[in-house]
Amino acid sequence: MAVRILTPEEEAKPYAKYYHRAITPPDADMVALIQPDAPMDPALALPPEHISDLLDPGYHELETGWCNMPNGSGYIAVHNRMPGVTTEMLDWWFWWHSMADMRYGIWYPPGHYGISISKKSRAKLADPTLLANEKIYGRTDHVVEDVGTGAEDIYISFCAPEEMGFDMSRFHAPNVAAVYGGFGFDQAQGAKPTDIRAPAIMCHFIREIDGGIEFRSRFWMGYKLIDRKPVLAIPPGESVPVEAVYGLANHNVHEYCNLKSLLPEIWAEFKDADPAM
Repeated sequence: MAVRILTPEEEAKPYAKYYHRAITPPDADMVALIQPDAPMDPALALPPEHISDLLDPGYHELETGWCNMPNGSGYIAVHNRMPGVTTEMLDWWFWWHSMADMRYGIWYPPGHYGISISKKSRAKLADPTLLANEKIYGRTDHVVEDVGTGAEDIYISFCAPEEMGFDMSRFHAPNVAAVYGGFGFDQAQGAKPTDIRAPAIMCHFIREIDGGIEFRSRFWMGYKLIDRKPVLAIPPGESVPVEAVYGLANHNVHEYCNLKSLLPEIWAEFKDADPAM
């Protein structure tokens, strides 16, 4: 995958140095769990209707893997531990990166090409009276990204945990520290408005661990969120392409490994800076 060349204006930004930093590769044991010819047993997948099972103590039988489900949907689970990272840093990152193409690119330059949000969302993110975790939900990010199958236009609508179906009576420490998730759809770049848009539900479930946090990510490809419930949106007999499921799983492993290596440093340097800089 190509890395986007920065504009002269972007090169002048004080955080351009992070864009040019060498990518931190994932550990070999993580790579071994995500292989194109080794899907997981679908019987070990977490159904989207059981999203609140993430609030149970401990871990599921399988925390990292990918597969196609019998109903044609795609399922992804990735377990990333992030030493030295805090929920405060993540709350900041999940709004700060949406303000500029290069900020999104810093996350994973080989696959993150651009991002845009509405004027209303931009004003919300720049509002100094709002806490970081109040800026995350209720916006849609349009990102240009390559997760292994070519550049795509992806639209991600961030939802509050209750909108995703979590049992809010159990949504508290130590069960969970934060959730960054929602639903969206993607299209290949240059697609016609009438072309099929592939929907997905995304959930990054955060818990605190000794010395940092852990990311327990789940993706349900082929599903929409309607009235806070997952709804399968694949025609009978069709399925999410295997290449797309594996590609997203592999991309997730790499992008979050790179993020955990730079987030403590970039947060310390820019957490108090002008959001629009």
